[in-house]
Amino acid sequence: MGNFDVLILGGGPGGYLAGERAAQAGLTACVIEARALGGVCLNEGCIPTKTMLNSAKIYDSAKNGGRYGVTAEGVAIDHSKVVDRKNMVVKQLVSGVAAKLKGHDVTVISERGTIVGRQNDGTFAIRAGAQTLLGKNLILATGSEAAVPPIPGVREGLASGFVVTNRELLDLRQPPAHLCVIGGGVIGLEMAAYFATIGCKVTVLEMQAKLAGELDDDITAILQKNLQKKGIAFKLGCKVAGIGEGTVSFEENGAASELACDTVLLSIGRRPRSAGIGLESLDIETERGAIVVDAQQRTNVPGVYAIGDVTAKLMLAHVAYRQAEVAVADICGKPDAMDYRAVPSVLYTSPEAASCGETLKSAQAKGMDAREVSISLRYSGRYLAEVAGGDGICKLVFEGERLIGVHMIGSYVSEIIWGASVLIGQRMSTAEIGKVIFPHPSVCEVIKEALYE
Repeated sequence: MGNFDVLILGGGPGGYLAGERAAQAGLTACVIEARALGGVCLNEGCIPTKTMLNSAKIYDSAKNGGRYGVTAEGVAIDHSKVVDRKNMVVKQLVSGVAAKLKGHDVTVISERGTIVGRQNDGTFAIRAGAQTLLGKNLILATGSEAAVPPIPGVREGLASGFVVTNRELLDLRQPPAHLCVIGGGVIGLEMAAYFATIGCKVTVLEMQAKLAGELDDDITAILQKNLQKKGIAFKLGCKVAGIGEGTVSFEENGAASELACDTVLLSIGRRPRSAGIGLESLDIETERGAIVVDAQQRTNVPGVYAIGDVTAKLMLAHVAYRQAEVAVADICGKPDAMDYRAVPSVLYTSPEAASCGETLKSAQAKGMDAREVSISLRYSGRYLAEVAGGDGICKLVFEGERLIGVHMIGSYVSEIIWGASVLIGQRMSTAEIGKVIFPHPSVCEVIKEALYE
């Protein structure tokens, strides 16, 4: 048996960072991960998709450089080599995570872990392969998995390979001639953007009347227009009725339609991976599959914490990182708490879309006396110099004189939104933001420009 101060079930972003932070605090820690360190984000989500999207952007720039005075001939993209590079990047980063944990003396167990209960001395027990691990505290970081809706034929499609999740799609060596994407959320749109850019026909089926969930309506409209220019066809407000051999049937405006395609990406969201990990042995409370936690990531069982996607708070790797820090702080008796009011999110399409805080619509729905300012990114000299015909915008949402939301679409916004998160998190007023010195020329300057619109 192994005895630790902290047992961590799951080695994704939240899990491995929890191990690192626990070790840095002087605690003995053990991370139990059945697959690869890094979880969904590193192995089949954030990093692989961004690696492939970067290749697509380079290809697109080379093909369309004429407007910048750059002409290239014989431009081609080798999808199989893109996959090879993606695998290399993932392998390197997974090795880096393992090395960092080893450097902090965090024990890593490469087995499937299951909670088996609590010992008489109060320690928690996890069965991992042939061994039992004991810990004074337990952090659950088992992540999430692709949601599979009860669409007729979907199970058969998954079994045959005609239907895939992002995990399988990222490993396809031969790109499909026609990809049908079911779901217009982050994963669906990013994969649609990649495959359309490299020359595949792409159709996106979305049940809602708009794409990208809660993203600001105007930014969503700009994003959709740009993606349509890449050749992506969108069918919004439609319901998928069934999946056959090489076809997807759906209802659009009350009429039945059928779409022939080579591959279907099932991308309607993710669900917490909480089943089969032994929660019942400790009577840990769940709600619709998500483990219930408080602001310190504590479950209803003292000494047991949950972080990341399994809590279904916000399924973002950077949220899991912060939750890990909060949980470890609580174990160490240090005051800390989660605050979700200034969490940035990004769509890594081309153009990128990034947001943080309230939209005007969400603020008004909460009864806030909110106002909105919108400004073109063309107010930025750098944006105008580097983006021919760009239609990016920046929106600032205020409650009184306090900034409560920032929403952007255009180049570099993924690298700007963190600063907006700080401004929102610090509840800065227009007068305080006006004293911040922004670099020139930079795209982020439009945030300050918008104050005076």
